Amino acid sequence: MRLPSLRLTGILCLAFTILFILSFFWHGAVQRDLSAGLLLVGYLSFCVWTGLKHKDSQSRSMQGFPAELQRHDQDSILITYASQTGYAEQIAIKTAMHLQKAGMGIAVCALGAIQPAQLQKAQRMLFVVSTTGEGDAPDNAAAFTRRLMNQTLDLSHLSFSVLALGDRHYQQFCAFGHRLAHWLRQQQAQCLFDLIEVDNGDEGALRHWQHYLGVISGHTEMSDWSKPGYQDWILTERELLNPGSLGGPAYRIACRPANGELIWAAGDIAEIEPQHPPAYQANTAGTQDQTTTGPLPHREYSISSIPADGKLELLVRQMRRPDGSLGIGSGWLTEYAQVGQTLGLRLRENRNFHTPAQDIPLILIGNGTGLAGLRAHIKARAARHQLRNWLFFGERQQAHDYFHRNEIQAWQQTGVLSRLDLCFSRDQEERRYVQHAMLEQAGEILSWVDQGTAILVCGSLQGMAEEVHATLNIILGAERLEQMTEQHLYRRDVY
Repeated sequence: MRLPSLRLTGILCLAFTILFILSFFWHGAVQRDLSAGLLLVGYLSFCVWTGLKHKDSQSRSMQGFPAELQRHDQDSILITYASQTGYAEQIAIKTAMHLQKAGMGIAVCALGAIQPAQLQKAQRMLFVVSTTGEGDAPDNAAAFTRRLMNQTLDLSHLSFSVLALGDRHYQQFCAFGHRLAHWLRQQQAQCLFDLIEVDNGDEGALRHWQHYLGVISGHTEMSDWSKPGYQDWILTERELLNPGSLGGPAYRIACRPANGELIWAAGDIAEIEPQHPPAYQANTAGTQDQTTTGPLPHREYSISSIPADGKLELLVRQMRRPDGSLGIGSGWLTEYAQVGQTLGLRLRENRNFHTPAQDIPLILIGNGTGLAGLRAHIKARAARHQLRNWLFFGERQQAHDYFHRNEIQAWQQTGVLSRLDLCFSRDQEERRYVQHAMLEQAGEILSWVDQGTAILVCGSLQGMAEEVHATLNIILGAERLEQMTEQHLYRRDVY
């Protein structure tokens, strides 16, 4: 039987509700029978209306995706969702629209519809998954968990990322997302970028997801899904750290809040509000084109100081586009904004890059401006007199690119750093990077890990982080590294 339209069903539902109310003015057995009948029919009408409304919502959410994008092929990104209330589906559709606007081929489907053949064929997949109850998968993922997650598959060809939606009030926060990521890694699938947790729809975490969508699509200048609630901060210092370097200029940026306290933890992120350069603003004055004069998307930077320093510091590489113009965020912070000027800045908690509270050994690995996040952790550890710290740091030339040299040497002399391995790739004929130093120290790294060491990695996602991860797999073994990941002893802040 063909179901009535959504509008007609809504009208019928309203009509039966009115009749049910009127039935109270009648008397006797007829009243009771009629009331019961109308109540049953009204309830059934409401159920049909609710189902049609959800189906209509799904249909509308898929509008704008050409039919050919629903057929997954090797070159497209497969976006799949596990949703109990429809929220994960909404985020999946939003993700698909973002990548489509960036010119990428995409396909979208529910996780429960994924077949083994699709997993064997897919090269890149994004999973947007909710957790329900006490760590359970949503109902529409039941088929996937039953049919596939009890199997062993060769997914070494697959690169993936997981956006895990949950509520931190529940003990098993984002448990299904973590379980899915764990299973994928066990099948030898590789992370495009690390799992992102979203606590009760946190917009900051969703912007972080959007940031990575920009990285994998190569389109990082698309509008934010939601504008951060920026506060006013004052740019107080700007210092060039690498004059004469073969690489791009790197600056230490310092700022203080216009009002309020300095509160964040080592590992947290600063979301910056870039502005158009003054010359651009003058050239576009009076234009009605909001696509060129509207707000610029936020930029994220690892905080390299701790509140006890009395200022928030960043380590920012000045980036240039292919046409030679400065990047949105780095151009604003290193060139256009003036010392003494007010900046829009928002602090974002980054729990996945916090260190364990207990005093355990810590190995810190990074390159370039990735030193920023590691520096904050070393400062915090020094303040707590936690002195078992080992830093691996890589850059181009020691004479020009040894960021915060005096500080690092002082840490080494005072015992804040138990060990220090520096790799300057251009100072010898054969390139030398942090992963090479790690392999040379493999036995000592293994000994530290046997003592309960945590490992932090901060820096470039492509290149350094991938090579470091592969090297740790060689030194520790994939199973042990996976255990450290599950125990929050292996954490990364990569970009």
